[in-house]
Amino acid sequence: MTALEAFESFAASLIGLPISHVWRGYGSAVFIECGKLSPVTQRDGLPGNRDGEASLGVEWSWRIEDRAAIRCGSWSNESLWELAFDTMRNARIERLELFGALPEVMITLDSGVRFLSFSTTDGQPQWHLVDRRNNKPRWFTVREGHLHIGDGSEPAI
Repeated sequence: MTALEAFESFAASLIGLPISHVWRGYGSAVFIECGKLSPVTQRDGLPGNRDGEASLGVEWSWRIEDRAAIRCGSWSNESLWELAFDTMRNARIERLELFGALPEVMITLDSGVRFLSFSTTDGQPQWHLVDRRNNKPRWFTVREGHLHIGDGSEPAI
């Protein structure tokens, strides 16, 4: 099975899952947790943001749009972010797809809201998708301009 075929199967399996948690990392990093949430313990022993059955993480360069306009993006005033995140929470995934010559990712929700990665820096698109539903998590990323499947242990490029 090619990486693209694996992605398409993974994407189809997410249809109908809810967006259970949306949270910010450092800077403009955003994490979208889908499906049932599991607790996470940080290295210091404190509870962390819970992991979903599947997760999308985007380090930078993203936007949230509805049917008529861009609601906000990673370069927007941060005061707009939480309101846009609220439009995603508890909505269900209608479609997950890749677009662009260098793969970027888009989630379309049943509410009509879309979340898109959209890297504007040199190098590779800076997103990852994780499928944690099996004993061995699969990580979808972009390496050397192509979709890549790994186990999450590879260093970032």
